[in-house]
Amino acid sequence: MPEHTLSRLKKRFREEGPTAYQVRRDMLDALKKQLSRYQDCFSDAAAQDFGGRPAFESRLIEVIGTTWVVDHARRNLKKWMSPESRWPQMLFSGPNRLRVTYQPKGVVGIIAPWNMPLYLSLGPLTTAIAAGNKAIIKLPEDTPAANQVIKTLLAEIFDDNQVVVFGEELSDPSLFSRQAFDHLIFTGSERVAKSIMADAAKHLTPLTLELGGKSPAIVAEDYDVADAALRITHGKVAMSGQICVAPDYALVPELKVADFRDGVVAAFQRFFPDGVINRAEYCSIINDRQRERVVSMLNDAQEKGAEITVAAPWDGRNRMPLHVLTNVTEDMKVMQEEVFGPLLPVVGYKAPDDVINYVSARPHPLALYLFSRNRKHADWVLSRTQSGGVTINDWGWHVVNAAVPFGGVGASGFGSYHGIEGFRELSNARPVFHRHPAFPTELFHPPVNTGPRGLFQNFWMNLYAGKGDASLGGTPYGE
Repeated sequence: MPEHTLSRLKKRFREEGPTAYQVRRDMLDALKKQLSRYQDCFSDAAAQDFGGRPAFESRLIEVIGTTWVVDHARRNLKKWMSPESRWPQMLFSGPNRLRVTYQPKGVVGIIAPWNMPLYLSLGPLTTAIAAGNKAIIKLPEDTPAANQVIKTLLAEIFDDNQVVVFGEELSDPSLFSRQAFDHLIFTGSERVAKSIMADAAKHLTPLTLELGGKSPAIVAEDYDVADAALRITHGKVAMSGQICVAPDYALVPELKVADFRDGVVAAFQRFFPDGVINRAEYCSIINDRQRERVVSMLNDAQEKGAEITVAAPWDGRNRMPLHVLTNVTEDMKVMQEEVFGPLLPVVGYKAPDDVINYVSARPHPLALYLFSRNRKHADWVLSRTQSGGVTINDWGWHVVNAAVPFGGVGASGFGSYHGIEGFRELSNARPVFHRHPAFPTELFHPPVNTGPRGLFQNFWMNLYAGKGDASLGGTPYGE
């Protein structure tokens, strides 16, 4: 059970102390090798779990995406681990030394979602290892085949005193989040995150939450509508929109909505000229429950007056083609909930300020996509909005760049992993002040305001604090 495993790993962490650079580097090297070795097995397993998922997507998004995270950590690990010298306050400068050391937190819990079980478990694991931690992973219940591959590839290189994996056999996932981890990473929905936070609060466990949300794709007046439609469509068809940073809805100039809709349909048919029914190159919605959730949003929008354009024939099964929704209104579920599927609502706007007001009035998204050739306009939009990350003139590519943090803001999460920010997230930044034996800190000792010591104390008090405002009352220092 998780509580026994956590106690055992915490005990081992205390006994062993922080792992050395070479040990961490060797573990990352082994993980990279395993990702390459098991890529075919994982791709087949993911296709089995989803009822059809393209091998290209499994390799690009999960295998290669994770490999890039590992590579970046391997290249930069020594620099990340090195203590950082800092300048002491002037009063304490001279022979004294001040530095920040990065200490592993201990045992990190990682809860991965069903849409990317490898990338969103082994990506955070990479950061945990780089920071010198041990890890316990909870894989999703909906991906048993992928879980088995992940368990096998990890078991071959890590013993159960370093990394432990639970999967669908853990019948009550809340048993995991209720444990007193030294840090807990959760990727998933806002609804589940609230219960995770409540569990973590009982132990004051620090959290990293990556939650998704409704990521807008904004098409500026100056940008070519057909090109924007092509790239946004790609964002919606990759894994059939089952990606936390997929474009959730599009904001398009009002007079170009019809052209944009037609561009999306043309792009979809360009990607899949033979349609998607029984086509292995198009990702299936993972199960009937998720399909019914998406269809419920679609039906709700249609009942409330949305116009639906289907990009290709559909047989009603889980390979659901992209549906473009225009004439949408705020009372529709599709405009209130994260879509996480092949639906693309399109909202028309009259003026750039309307876009800013629309996006800013809603919870901060995990990603924001802006299509504009005008650098000044792009800077203005970014300065007036908030999101976890941004890609300009495309979608999603900021996430696969392992040198930058990945995380949300506000309702889309907090904290981050990837890059040096992830390393520091899973480390305790520990300041160390080393007083030189000759440095006279006894000058700060009592008694105060007497003799030569008092002169020194008055001097530095006035130097740093200045004089109080006599008109406010209060007793001047030294009186």
